[in-house]
Amino acid sequence: MAVSEDEANAVFLGLLRVQKLLVAAKHNAPRLEDGVDVTAYPVLFLVAGAGTVRISELATTLHNDVSTVSRQVSALVTSGLLEKSADPNDGRAWVVSLTDRGREALVRIQSSRAAWFQGLLTDWDGPCTTEFVHRLRELGDALDANLRARGAATPPMPFDSRNQKQKED
Repeated sequence: MAVSEDEANAVFLGLLRVQKLLVAAKHNAPRLEDGVDVTAYPVLFLVAGAGTVRISELATTLHNDVSTVSRQVSALVTSGLLEKSADPNDGRAWVVSLTDRGREALVRIQSSRAAWFQGLLTDWDGPCTTEFVHRLRELGDALDANLRARGAATPPMPFDSRNQKQKED
């Protein structure tokens, strides 16, 4: 059964509110790593999921300009969380990977974020949370399929919780 127009609008408005609140929270989040802006965290998550990845691939996956991601990567390299090296397949291009310090930082970041969300979700029970995550994935998959149908490149997100779960298994 399809959702009604009112239900679809309610979902959209609810997501819009959450998006705006997450942006506001991001700007007030504590910095866990000196010199690392929270806007660069997705770069860390993607590199962790990929192992070694080209900056252009990061930009495509994050739907950002290469110049933006390149600046974020440079800051992460300067802070010692990423290392940059020549692409073994094409010496003209660069690839990045996590350093040991980057892996340690990632654990701290993920632990801090998990603790924050645990605090936000104190009134949720396991089945409720599982259902929410399931529905959120379905929405993400539907949005991804819609973008692909429109010709927008949307590579899989390595920091998707399903991918994280697969790595842990």
